[in-house]
Amino acid sequence: MAEAFNDKLLPSGKAARYAAVAEEIAAVLAGETNLVARMATVASMLANSFDDYFWTGFYVVDPVKPEELVVGPYQGTLGCLRIAFGRGVCGVAAATGEIQIVPDVHAFPGHIACDSRSASEIVLPVRDAAGRLIAVLDVDSERSAAFDETDAAALQSILKEVFGG
Repeated sequence: MAEAFNDKLLPSGKAARYAAVAEEIAAVLAGETNLVARMATVASMLANSFDDYFWTGFYVVDPVKPEELVVGPYQGTLGCLRIAFGRGVCGVAAATGEIQIVPDVHAFPGHIACDSRSASEIVLPVRDAAGRLIAVLDVDSERSAAFDETDAAALQSILKEVFGG
């Protein structure tokens, strides 16, 4: 079964749906250079394309406090405003530079519960064309084990295409 997004049908398989959304994101962002606009568009289009996406958004590296993330563009309930590197799933992704797939956030040491309804989470580092960490993409789900390697690979590909890193 396919779902509509911006008057187009999205395929129902996860990998195919990511491919379709990636094309849509690329088309919408063609020529747009503003970082906030790019992040806001990615968050909105992803959030509206997947039922399991409960909270979708970016935590941006604070230029004044470079060991801290500050909430950026997102879709969902109120997010945490600041997260220190190494703290919670987002902070660990920022500190290690590694994708975090967490099937049960309540079992993750030091998990920060911005919304108690979140059950699983995936967080990906976002790098610019020079390879510098500029943000993390955080996606939460109310369903346990909602994310896997398919999500990680597809999201990483989208982030590389959109942000250059």
